[in-house]
Amino acid sequence: MRALSAGELLTVWEKGLMQQPVKQALALLTAACPEIPTPQLAQLSIGQRDALLLTLRSGTFGSQIQSLATCGNCGENLELNFSVADICTSPPTSPLETFSLQVAGWNIEFRLPNSLDLMALASLHNQPSTLLERCLLQVKEHEEIQPMEKLPTEIASTVITQMAKLDPQADVQLNLCCPACSHQWQSTFDIVSFFWSEIHAWAIRTLREVHILASAYGWGEAEILAMSPYRRQLYLGMVGR
Repeated sequence: MRALSAGELLTVWEKGLMQQPVKQALALLTAACPEIPTPQLAQLSIGQRDALLLTLRSGTFGSQIQSLATCGNCGENLELNFSVADICTSPPTSPLETFSLQVAGWNIEFRLPNSLDLMALASLHNQPSTLLERCLLQVKEHEEIQPMEKLPTEIASTVITQMAKLDPQADVQLNLCCPACSHQWQSTFDIVSFFWSEIHAWAIRTLREVHILASAYGWGEAEILAMSPYRRQLYLGMVGR
């Protein structure tokens, strides 16, 4: 993985404006990991993908994360401050690894969900298909192969729970406590939406800076983006003086 230049990050942001979050995530990783083909990135488990995004986020905006949460009990706003290391886990080593689970006479072979699964489900428009169905490879009851739909609900829930244990980076839960009313709850941290919102705010701010400097000095966008953020801020401070 390599760091993205300001110009590269703007290009990915512009192309991803109208895309689904899963495609935005893949676009970022494709740009940052040119050594890995996009189809291979798409086959990474969600946890593996998110681990790479956390690394890219650290290299882009730093390792510290600042966010907000609202207490569902009293409406108090909480400021969250934590580091990327605080939410990093150990994802599976192989994106194509298969797993098996034996429970109550059932033997289930499965793989972990990936970006291709999320894109496929998004294109179904509420047709009867689930993420679990896509990830089940074989279902047996007492060594006899059964259709996927015969899997009992309680067994399916056990498989889903096992998937979450095998790929914990895919579902990061923050334990929160409201300082005003002591209400405690868990909140999901989605690195895709959080990172993209940061990129969007950065892109708007950067384009505004380019506009100001281009108008004042006649420089082109590439010249301005090639400057360090520190030098760019110095020039911005001199505009209008």
